[in-house]
Amino acid sequence: MSSSPSASQSVPLAVIFDLDGTLVDSEPNYFEASRTVLARHGVRGFGWDDHLRFVGIGTLETLETLRREHRLDVPVDELLAELNRAYLELAGTRTETFPRMRTYVERLYAAGVPLAVASGSSRRIIQTVLECVGLTDRFAAVVSAEEVPRGKPEPDVFLEAARRLDAEPGSCVVVEDAPPGAEAAHRAGMRCVGVPYAPTVAADPAFRTAGLLFPGGQGEFDAERAYTWVFDGRRE
Repeated sequence: MSSSPSASQSVPLAVIFDLDGTLVDSEPNYFEASRTVLARHGVRGFGWDDHLRFVGIGTLETLETLRREHRLDVPVDELLAELNRAYLELAGTRTETFPRMRTYVERLYAAGVPLAVASGSSRRIIQTVLECVGLTDRFAAVVSAEEVPRGKPEPDVFLEAARRLDAEPGSCVVVEDAPPGAEAAHRAGMRCVGVPYAPTVAADPAFRTAGLLFPGGQGEFDAERAYTWVFDGRRE
């Protein structure tokens, strides 16, 4: 197995990473922040399974749904500001990258592959998390769902990431942990590496479009296999 692309191989124009649950193990922080904010507004008993419903969905869309379901009489923008503040209090001390995913990022970066992050989180949170885990300089572009008209499963964040990297969508690879993200990658016309955050969703139809799927999630993810697949499956 080659450790780097040969001279005959064309480097993919871009690899685009989802952030939460894919690159960093931030879902526990989002869960705690959500539970805190909801409790502040009288919603009790928000559990981990409730949180898992929204993995892969943008923060704003998540809060709009929760606001509607719990009939909260507070503007969604205010909820978003509260959630971001609560999350940021946790992010600096409790966020870690998945070790094998960090290896993958470093392998691609060393090969000269332009990298981007495209996430449903706010831009401030994305930048803070990348700074906390020491990966800011690895990514040439960062796109938040706040910066595009529609969040995942629509393709907007991935298409915008490709645009900022001056890359054709068909030459991009997306790394995703959730069905909405895998669907968004497919709609964007991009290949996808699926690494389900919750292995129970690995059978979701959205992951059938992933060119490379690790059903067991991060525990099964193989950085070298994923790296080789990016080049072996490249589109000429």
